[in-house]
Amino acid sequence: MGLLDGRKALVTGSSRGIGADIARGLAAHGAAVAVAARSDEASPDPRLPGTIRTVAEEIREAGGHAVPVRLDVRDPESIVRAIDTTASELGGLDILINNAAVLVPGTLETVQDRHIDLIWQLDLRGPVLLAKYAVEHMKESGGDIINISSGAADFPGPGPYDEVREGGQFYGMVKAGLERITQGWAMELQQYQIACNVLTLRYLIKTPGHWYALTTPDNPQTEFESADWMAAASVWIASQPSTYTGNIVDDREMRDILADL
Repeated sequence: MGLLDGRKALVTGSSRGIGADIARGLAAHGAAVAVAARSDEASPDPRLPGTIRTVAEEIREAGGHAVPVRLDVRDPESIVRAIDTTASELGGLDILINNAAVLVPGTLETVQDRHIDLIWQLDLRGPVLLAKYAVEHMKESGGDIINISSGAADFPGPGPYDEVREGGQFYGMVKAGLERITQGWAMELQQYQIACNVLTLRYLIKTPGHWYALTTPDNPQTEFESADWMAAASVWIASQPSTYTGNIVDDREMRDILADL
């Protein structure tokens, strides 16, 4: 018996990297998984391996249940379609993991306007809309919303400062907002036995998304690191009772919890 037998999950940004590892982990513990992302066709860029179809096929070959679902988190209509498709294909939806995100470059003076739109639409508005429409399927029997965050959300405290963080301010802004709204949802949705928690990462995992930002197609880096512990952490959070809600847990806390299992 798996910890998540009978559960139905949607994982955003799961065609590669952290999201793909989380999708595999949920499926290995019995969940039926919608592998959701924009990447439904193979990229010629070696820095971007994997598609929603290849990850779903890997899960099925390992004995799990998965379906590929195309999702553009910046597009509200695509979000509604993905939620409806997941519920139809899997027979419901009771776990949502908001993993898809992007980090944009620049300081307040140099950031491009289009990048400001990109980061808030993808990293904050998208998760809000996904949760909004997922809740419609969770109200009857409960569920879990897990938002993936980052140490960039930590406030630096008052100045003056010995050093200035180069970049990441906009990423920290949207992740701090995601953490705050998660606890707000936890209060709102506890009446439906819907738990809302944050899993936050305070160090860098060398995923395709990380290397894509630092390399070029002519000089790619394809030695990727696994996010298996994040998959295990997601399984653990989703297997807790609905009273486990409103938590912001990081990799250090989760590693201690998982070590004791």
